[in-house]
Amino acid sequence: MKILVVCLGNICRSPLAHGVLQHFVNERGLDWVVDSAGTGGWHVDNPPDHRAIAIAKRHGIDISKQRAKQLHNRHLDEFDYILAMDRNNLKSLLAQAKTSEQRARIQLFMGDREVPDPYYDNRLFEVVFQMVEERCRELLRMWEK
Repeated sequence: MKILVVCLGNICRSPLAHGVLQHFVNERGLDWVVDSAGTGGWHVDNPPDHRAIAIAKRHGIDISKQRAKQLHNRHLDEFDYILAMDRNNLKSLLAQAKTSEQRARIQLFMGDREVPDPYYDNRLFEVVFQMVEERCRELLRMWEK
């Protein structure tokens, strides 16, 4: 299975989800590919935001080696699940999709809710981490069946 998590800049929310999901996949010994990308390209090749790195580290997960990348059309064919962190990114992903098969792979990470962007509010990093961790556990339970 191949999973891509997508947010706007690929420096806060999607790297956290990528790191948490990868951590759980590794714990279970699953042969899955987990990656993340941003719909925008402002931060390409940069590490995650220092606050995202710090909150992940506080929970025993190292995301410091990740580097931001921008979503490309090829991702829409390469991944089984493409998970948007909010409705704006979902809309961008769906607009980029060219086929019904690509559109079928795209969904909101939280199902019917958005993950708030913590970039402008330091207090949200812990909230986002908790949301992401809980949802990653749910996704694994669904996908491992």
